[in-house]
Amino acid sequence: MKRQKITSFLLRFAVYFAAAVTVGALVFVVGYILIKGVPNLSLKLFEWRYSTENLSLLPALLNTVLMTLLSLVIAVPLGVFAAIYLVEYARRGSRLVRIIRMNAETLSGIPSIVYGLFGMLFFVTYLKLGFSMLSGALTLSIMILPVVLRTSEEALMSVPDSFREGSFGLGAGRLRTVFRVVLPDAVPGILAGVILGVGRIVGETAALIYTAGTASDTVSGLMDSARTLSVHMYALSQEGLYVNQTYATAVVLLVIVVGINALSASLAKRFGRRR
Repeated sequence: MKRQKITSFLLRFAVYFAAAVTVGALVFVVGYILIKGVPNLSLKLFEWRYSTENLSLLPALLNTVLMTLLSLVIAVPLGVFAAIYLVEYARRGSRLVRIIRMNAETLSGIPSIVYGLFGMLFFVTYLKLGFSMLSGALTLSIMILPVVLRTSEEALMSVPDSFREGSFGLGAGRLRTVFRVVLPDAVPGILAGVILGVGRIVGETAALIYTAGTASDTVSGLMDSARTLSVHMYALSQEGLYVNQTYATAVVLLVIVVGINALSASLAKRFGRRR
């Protein structure tokens, strides 16, 4: 009995210690960025045009929004509809389903620099799209597609089969059952995958340097080269002359990530209440 209490105490201590270390590391990183970056925030950083005098991050911020929207427009429909096919139409446990799942899990673990090299060789060079928003968005859509696919698939699989059986029993077809019964119940899980994809897009640097380029102005078309906020921060830190502006850019990027997570949590609660 005494031995069990000692073991229980040690395990509880290990859990609390690990949680404290994790929270402490997060607080340290966020606090360090805020302390270094907030004093360097100024109106110059939010001017419409970039120059070597103001080092404005606003063009990069707008490019980040455009890049995110374009990548999601390409990747989310493909990922969600592929997940619907795997869960609702394909025979469960078939070889095709296993192969797609294995490939999706493999692709989700590939380093981003590999995606960047592929995008440069295929989209930039072979298709002659050049360093452009379109090349970057196509590369990022391939990068986040496995994440959207797997999370959407898990969300659809979590919907009880009794929902489908009840819908079929009322005379609804498979297509109506999927879009009127199954899909609305799986929206929070699908949304989580989309948010993960957004987070990866916002924080991506390596793949975009090879595909979208590092032009500092706001894009006027899909074929223009542009840098996102993370690439902008990398460019400033690489030169070594604008460390303060780099920290200020990191603060803005941190606020965006926190805002995305807060928005996802709010939307998930809202959809959960509707259910």
